[in-house]
Amino acid sequence: MDISIASYSFHRLLGKGEQDIFQYIQDCKTLGCTRLEPWNAHFTTIHERDNVLKTEPFSSEASRLTEAEEEYLTLVKQTADQAGLPFGCIAVDGAYIYDDSEEQRKKNRAKAYRWLSIAEKLAATHIRIDAGGRETWEGDVFPLIVEGYSDIIDRARELGIEVLVENHWGLSTEPENLIRLLEAVPDLGLLLDSFNWAYGKQAQGWLQCAKYAKATHIKTFAFAESGEELTQNIATFCKLLIENGFKGCWGVESVPIDGDEMTAARQTIALIKESVQ
Repeated sequence: MDISIASYSFHRLLGKGEQDIFQYIQDCKTLGCTRLEPWNAHFTTIHERDNVLKTEPFSSEASRLTEAEEEYLTLVKQTADQAGLPFGCIAVDGAYIYDDSEEQRKKNRAKAYRWLSIAEKLAATHIRIDAGGRETWEGDVFPLIVEGYSDIIDRARELGIEVLVENHWGLSTEPENLIRLLEAVPDLGLLLDSFNWAYGKQAQGWLQCAKYAKATHIKTFAFAESGEELTQNIATFCKLLIENGFKGCWGVESVPIDGDEMTAARQTIALIKESVQ
């Protein structure tokens, strides 16, 4: 089985300067992962320019990588290769498809193109782009979301990359919306998060969306001494995925309430392995 840790699991270590993308790679190796599934903020050199581009007027040049960024990515790839860990899904925040502002939509699309180039250089298999649309998917919103994903998927296909949507925020946390989108864009895959559902919709989300999953974020927050997760039945979630034919990487996204990120990641991996035996 393939195991990964979404690097958001280490966002506190990142924030404290105790981990970067290079240390993340080494930590994943130490923890027994077989794939790397980083969050875009872990690529600090890239992320810094993303933040600058976010404040500037839209430019068609925004999707291009600088020479310094190219060199940085070469070093990242070399480090991953030395560790024997290929890249799976890169989770990209801030490139969501729909925004009320046309200018912002253009910026986000340029960022999505930019991260497709990054994913290609790292030989990543998947990239997660959010849908957007906080208030409604009615009117012209849903057609724009469908158009946006279709455009990005066409580009990604040429690079050998699969595009995923996640039940992450906004109306994507409603199972019926996810299914509507996945049915409208057949080549769009699902990064299935065990926890991120609208209030009262988790069971519905598990039951109705498991069959679409191409990748996972298995959320954990707190553990009993027995090793069981205290907020969700992770074993049931894993078994449901297996029953629906899931063949992808088992992805950890631990966000421990006690702040001990390394221990939580290790405990989550152990729980997943026990659950899928």
